[in-house]
Amino acid sequence: MSGGGVSQREQLRTLIAEHGILRAQDIRDHGIAGTTIQRALEEGDLIRISRGLYQDPHVEIDSDLTLAEIAKRVPKGVIAMVSALAWHGLTDQMPRKTWVAIGVGDWAPAQGYPPIRIVRFADKYLTQGVERHRISGVEVPIYSVAKTLADLFRNARLVDRSIAVEGLRSALEQRKASPAEIAEAARAGGAWSIMRPYLEALTFNG
Repeated sequence: MSGGGVSQREQLRTLIAEHGILRAQDIRDHGIAGTTIQRALEEGDLIRISRGLYQDPHVEIDSDLTLAEIAKRVPKGVIAMVSALAWHGLTDQMPRKTWVAIGVGDWAPAQGYPPIRIVRFADKYLTQGVERHRISGVEVPIYSVAKTLADLFRNARLVDRSIAVEGLRSALEQRKASPAEIAEAARAGGAWSIMRPYLEALTFNG
């Protein structure tokens, strides 16, 4: 090692400590060689969690780590539908695949681990109600409660209506979104005519 510069190994340690999870491409973009990655794996400074995806072994394992991994795999995606509902604590349904929304013309990643289910949204729906949450050192885009409910009601052919209704009931009971916020998102999200009778019934009966 020469001349007082930062070694690749030190650079890798700094990168992984800052980000928690990194793609192989992210590491290579910083000029770090594959041999350095391999040594870090062998010596326990790095963990391979799936093909081309690495994690800091010292980071606290988050129950939502899957979402962080997926955010790295699908940079343009947003956690959506039942997976977003579950993240917000509004359903007991735990889908086997994580729902990810992408644009109509966006590239869909090959299946791998964690498994994902792609849903394509028109641009006007894709960019609405996106929240960004820090999970295991990664900024993960997740749709808001109100936006998620609108998507579930609008896409009835993809998800059983009972899940959408139960999510709506839970959101109101837990006060995670107001009736006004939910109604506004439903109007913007093309779901108002479908959701309205359920929202009115739950609000008036509540």
